[in-house]
Amino acid sequence: MDIDTRLLRYFAAVAEEGNLTRAAERLFVSQPALTKQIKQLESQLGVLLFTRSRAGMTLTPAGQALAGSTPAMLAGWHRALRETRTAASRADRVLSVGFMSSAANEATQPIIAAFARRRPGWRADLKQAAWSDPTAGLAGGEVDAALLRLPFPGQDSVRVEVLITEPRWVVLPAAHPLAARDQVCFSELWDEPFVAAPEETGCWRDYWLAASERQGHPIRIGYVTDQPDAYLAAIANGYGIALTPESAARYYARPGLAYRPVTGVSPSQAGVAWPPASDADPVVADFVRCCLDNKPGAG
Repeated sequence: MDIDTRLLRYFAAVAEEGNLTRAAERLFVSQPALTKQIKQLESQLGVLLFTRSRAGMTLTPAGQALAGSTPAMLAGWHRALRETRTAASRADRVLSVGFMSSAANEATQPIIAAFARRRPGWRADLKQAAWSDPTAGLAGGEVDAALLRLPFPGQDSVRVEVLITEPRWVVLPAAHPLAARDQVCFSELWDEPFVAAPEETGCWRDYWLAASERQGHPIRIGYVTDQPDAYLAAIANGYGIALTPESAARYYARPGLAYRPVTGVSPSQAGVAWPPASDADPVVADFVRCCLDNKPGAG
């Protein structure tokens, strides 16, 4: 029987917390999504893992047996995966770097060039991720490092250095009444439908909806996608609007869209992230140094 390791991670969190709400917060996913994943695992195994009550989630005898071995299974799998991919990339003299959207903006090319100078014969291989994985492969051990938008799920468990801080703007259909304005107050957007990332992206989705900055005002979702092109097309077609980094106005300008500054909402940050297990890896350390040396304002 093949079991998705993601289901085991979710199970382990619920088992440790004994509470769906706390486990969902820890995993940066919604409670309904977490409940669905636990039920899927129980269905695949054909056993009941928890008894549910108002007091929380209590492990059944079957659940206790699985909880006893899950941490070691997950740790062993991630270690084996990381070591396998690292060995392959080192043999090919390739550093695998995940990234989201425009990565480190205009600093991206200088970072890659600096790494090539620092490590002659090596290549930083950039791998773009869909918005369904805001860690761009870092969480699954698929990349050695990543250029990411903060915050992202699991951020507290990895090393992060901030490279860019920039305002959040709004991207609107060009025909939207607010597109004629020089700038927009965030409160004027509260009743607008938003184009959003999938619910499973947790804190990343919530951040780009500015969920914590709405003073309790409910969020309207007009369209959901994990693909940048579909996201921009949905906005141009009038399905909703979205918050976006200021730099998106440079990287993703196209007919049918208007980008405007927004007041009353916090700025966006982008950074380089890598797993703690790579702290002693000189190749990863060199890449991080190239990022810091070439971030805007460095030197």
